[in-house]
Amino acid sequence: MTGGQLPLTLPHRPALGREDFLTAASNEQAVAWLERWPDWPVHALALFGPPGCGKSHLLAAFAAAQDGVVIIDRAALTVAMVPDLVEKARVVAVDRLDDGDGGEDALFHLWNLTKETGRHLLLAGREAPARLGVRLPDLRSRLSSVLAIGIGAPDESLLAAVLVKLFADRQLKVTADLITYTLSRSERSFAAIGRVVDALDRASLAAQRAVTVPLARAVLEALDTEER
Repeated sequence: MTGGQLPLTLPHRPALGREDFLTAASNEQAVAWLERWPDWPVHALALFGPPGCGKSHLLAAFAAAQDGVVIIDRAALTVAMVPDLVEKARVVAVDRLDDGDGGEDALFHLWNLTKETGRHLLLAGREAPARLGVRLPDLRSRLSSVLAIGIGAPDESLLAAVLVKLFADRQLKVTADLITYTLSRSERSFAAIGRVVDALDRASLAAQRAVTVPLARAVLEALDTEER
């Protein structure tokens, strides 16, 4: 490779199967409820928690473990697509529930049609559905009846385990010191450490060197500068 030449970067597909999802005290209740499906006491279940706690990853792991799970972002949901979604799915999972600007008619229609047809509805967002600023009274009433399961922010042991797994997914060999250093200087969220691993992978490939603490220091300083 000539000096300054950028390496060919192939897209990395993270492992999102159930066996790839790490369970800890912060998320074990949510995992247990998903593993009980289809034996839920109500037709709708909601997962809520802070950004980066693993909600989207858990939805993807659930979809990988079960046939007939369709995931859609709230912002992309329209009334017109609801019948087709419900026809194809056993579970319709609506992610980023807080991010939909309006669209209450679509969510209301989805709620009713999944219930009428014996499907299940899975919701995920930062806040419990009952705390959303919903304007439609009937939708607000339905969301208040959801079985809502909280997911806590990941603790250091879980973040360390996830960090090890992310490096392993990319076949990068790292030391315990590198894991400790990276965690001590990263935001405490799955999303943040995912960005760090991606940046370290690219930097390692570009420099044709192993992922070490000095490389991590340089990458984290660069990321910190970019975010300011």
